[in-house]
This record gives sequence, structure tokens and C-alpha cells, in this order.
Amino acid sequence: MAVQSGASDLLHVVALLGAMVVAVPLFRRLGLGSVLGYLAAGLAIGPFGLGLFTDTQAILHVAELGVVMFLFIVGLEMQPSRLWSMRRQIFGLGSLQVLACGALLTAVGRLGGLSWPVAFVAAMGFVLTSTAIVMQIIEERGVAASEPAQRLVAILLLEDLAIVPLLAIVALLEPAGAVGTKGARWADVAVALGTLAALVAAGFWILNPLFRVLARSGAREIMTAAALLVVLGAALLMQLGGLSMAMGAFLAGVLLSESTFRHQLEAEIEPFRGLLLGLFFLGVGMALDLSVIATDWRSVLLWVPAFMTFKAAAIYAVARLTGAGRREAVYRSALMAQGGEFAFVLYSSAGAGGIFDAHTNAIFTTVVIASMALTPLVMVVVTRLTPRPSQSMEGVDVADGLVGSVLVVGFGRFGQIACQALLARGVTVSIIDNDTDMIRAAAGFGFKVYYGDGKRLDVLHASGADKVRAIAVCVDKADDALKIAELVHAQFPLARVLVRAYDRGHALKLMDLGVDYQIRETLESALQFSEAALLALDVAPTEAAEVVAEVRRRDAERLALQMSTGDFKAGRDLLRGNVIRPAPLTPAAKERRPLGDEAVETPPA
Repeated sequence: MAVQSGASDLLHVVALLGAMVVAVPLFRRLGLGSVLGYLAAGLAIGPFGLGLFTDTQAILHVAELGVVMFLFIVGLEMQPSRLWSMRRQIFGLGSLQVLACGALLTAVGRLGGLSWPVAFVAAMGFVLTSTAIVMQIIEERGVAASEPAQRLVAILLLEDLAIVPLLAIVALLEPAGAVGTKGARWADVAVALGTLAALVAAGFWILNPLFRVLARSGAREIMTAAALLVVLGAALLMQLGGLSMAMGAFLAGVLLSESTFRHQLEAEIEPFRGLLLGLFFLGVGMALDLSVIATDWRSVLLWVPAFMTFKAAAIYAVARLTGAGRREAVYRSALMAQGGEFAFVLYSSAGAGGIFDAHTNAIFTTVVIASMALTPLVMVVVTRLTPRPSQSMEGVDVADGLVGSVLVVGFGRFGQIACQALLARGVTVSIIDNDTDMIRAAAGFGFKVYYGDGKRLDVLHASGADKVRAIAVCVDKADDALKIAELVHAQFPLARVLVRAYDRGHALKLMDLGVDYQIRETLESALQFSEAALLALDVAPTEAAEVVAEVRRRDAERLALQMSTGDFKAGRDLLRGNVIRPAPLTPAAKERRPLGDEAVETPPA
């Protein structure tokens, strides 16, 4: 009997893996994306397909760990300083979208015949977009690092945080007869806030010392176990506090984002994250209750398009109102016009408090799941109606097994010049870039550039980063340069790291990171330009050189001061008080000099 039970369990595992392996590549080949493949596979093997699984809620519960690990990795990329810099987008743009969508969908619910409490809870549950589906789609499209995608992340973060006040509001909306229950719900809110505080305190005072101790053991499997312990422990703590497990994992990631072990933790979690996230989408497909659709198809047919259409309209209006372009607004509307996994938490709480009856809960849960399933299809339609020119890989080789003394990441105008002295000296150089048009153009001038994204650890390994003597980061975007520098500094400590800095603030961040060399891209060219301007005004060449050398020296002093004190204002005050006084001029030079002032004030850098 035990053998049969074991064989049955193994059959379930084989069925899950088989469904993934068959459906996902097929749907991606058809251009429909992996999410829709997972959902279709789940529907096929679930209770309303082949019937291999009956307890879909149990599978969803286990599969939610995929969302948990996904949010942990997102949190690792969100340092507190970065979150603070995004505060306007998170609390401004995010709040505006949640309030606009919530108000409009509540009105739609009232027009559909729902009472005010039911309409409000149904609407707010649908407002909370599926973070897992949105992030999976933008990752597949390779736009996760773009500014529009970062705004999406900010809105999703606010929606995740909104579950706390929404649970409190649900407690207020509970029927008057449930006084004891209402008191218990307020107690649950207090416990939730206490749990959040406990997790933040543990992150500040326990996690980093723990990983330092474990790192000294030198056991790779212990670090993997510790990474899983942190993710699952934070998720469990949030669940015991009545909150989302995904929120706990995200907070744990944020608290560890400044840790020196950040990249190692990401590498340890990644294999589990991908598989379990796929399992989550399978579980959502299985949970799509076709019996509810069959018996109440009019209700489902009414609420799904109504909620998705009006939510998309509100998102589009907010996006345009806050300065987004038409294309970005359309994509944001299509991508976020769905409910999400947090709706299940809110609807469950409403059911426990007597706001939802079982029938209403089943209908709106089905509405949310149906909207999640429809989103990949909506994105396919929107993408085809508003096509974006894609990069052709014709004539382009992908970085794989490269060897050389120097790896150059980025071959724009800066990287092209930087490479010339290396090549002239006979240094073996490997070059990667992610712009296929530029790669083909470089080939016409005799440069061999390989396709690769330097922000990805696997690409850096394929490019030979673990074997080179130096890595030169010459990309155009400051955020990309910083991310690559962090990754290289953490994973390839033997290589010298040279980075192109965008401005003073970027240079300070790179210096704080400990790169071997950084230079602001306009500093030397601007100094040479100013020297040429002095010469054009008939300043003696020696004096012009002295003035520029003094500007360079004072700039280095200010940078060192800011780096040592961490105070940008101190460097700015020093800048305002700096007056460079050149050496006394000879009588002949004074006669030639048309400048009236004896002192040249240093310009801001």
C-alpha cells in the first residue's frame, strides 16, 4: 500500500514536470509566452482537465513559495536608498493608481447590483495586481531594467503594502452583529503590524551577523540552507501575523540588499525560484473553477471584462496624467488590468467576517483567476497592435567561452576610444555589448564585438570574466554601470575593475564600492576644453596648464572630502569658497592678457 502511495506521489511529480516541459516551450514557440503555457498546462492536468489533481488549493499553497522566492530576489535589488529614491513613485504614483482604480471599480460593482461593502472589497481585491505575472512577463521581454518597468515595480510595491490597511478596512466593514469578531480582526491588524516590526528588527541585528558566521564555515550547502531559511522563515513569520508570505520575503530581501552576501544569496535562491514560480502558475491554472463558470457564466462574463476594462481605463488615465507616454500607458494598462494573488487573502478575510458569502467568494475568486489567465493573451494582442522593432541577431555572435586579458563591457563612443590604446599595445581584449546594430557596425571597422548583457552573471562567466586581469565597464547608463560594478566586485575579486562614471554622485558610489579606477566621462574632456578656451583668450600656455592643473587638484580634493565624510554638502561648500589664483604673470604676459580679473573662480563639476 505504501508502495502504491509512493507511486501515486511520483506520478503527480512526473505529471507536473511533464506538463511544464511540454506546454511552456510550445507556447513560447507560438509567441504566447511562458505564463500562458503554465496556466494552460495547469488547466489540462487539473480537476477540469485530465483530473490528475483534485486538491488545487494545496498545490497553490505550496506553489506560493515560488512567488515568495521571486519577491525575495526583487527585494535584494531594492536597497533602502533606492527605495527612498523611488518614494514618490511608490507612494505618489502607486497610491494614485490604487485609489483611482478602487473608486472606479467600486462604482462599477454598485452599478452591477452589489452592496457597498461587497462592491468595495471585490473592487479592492481586483486592484491588487499579480506581481508574479507582471514581473515574469517583463523579464521575458527583457525590459526589467527600463524606467517604465521600474515605475511598474513601484506601483506593485505599493499594492503589496496596501494589503495591511485594506485588512483593517475589512474589519471596519464587518456586520454590526459580529462585535467579537470585529475586535478579533483589530487584534489581527495589531499582530500584523507587530510582526512587521519584528522582521525589520531581525533584519537589522541578526541576519548579517548570521551570514558572516556561516561564511566562515566554508560549506556551500550551509549557505544554501541559510538562504532558504531566511526566505521561508520571513514568509512564515508574515503568515503567522496574518499577512502575505511574499511581503515577508520581499522585506527580508530589502534588509539583505546592502549585505556583501547579496549576490551569493541571489545565486543560491534562483534555481528554486524559477521552478516554484512555474508551479505557482500551474496551480493558478488548476484553480480556475470551470464549474463556477458553467453555473454562473453570466456573472463571470459580466465581471471579468467589466473589471478589466475599467481598471485598464483608470490605469491609462493615471499614467497619462503623471506624464507617461502613450505607448507606456497602453502597456501598463494591459499588463496591470488583472487581479492578483493578494485578492485571495482579502476575499478570504471578507468571507470570514461575513461580508462575502460562499457564492460571492467563489465568483470573484474565479473572476480574478480568469483575469490572470487572460493577461498574457491581452499582452500578445497589444504587442501585435503596437509592435516594437526587435533586434535582429543576424551576423551577431553571442558571448560564449571568450578569452583575453581585458573584458570590455559596452562598446559605445566611450568604449570604442578606450579600446584603441589596448589594441594598439597588443593587449587581447574581449568586448561585449547588447546593441546588435552597433555590433554589426563595429564589425565593418574591424572590431569583433559579442552580444551579451553585462548585468547578468552567466553572461560575465561566458565572457571570461573569471579569467581576465581587468574588466572595463564602459556602458552608457549610470545604473547599469553601478550594477555591473557591484556584480563584478563581488564575484570576480581577482580582476581589476575600471568603470566609466556618469557624474560626481555616480563616482562617489563607485568609490564607495571599492572599484580600482573610475573616471567621470566628461571631466578630462571638459578640462582640456577649458584650457583651449584660455589659450583662445591669449593666456600663456604655461599659465593655462597651471590653472587647469589647479582645477583638477581642487576637484580631487573635493571628491576625497566627500568620500571621507559622506557629506556632499561639504564638498559643495568647499567648491563655492574655492578661488584659484594663478602664479604672477610676467609684464609681457600681462600685456597679452585680455582678462580683467586676477582670480578665476572654479566652475561647478
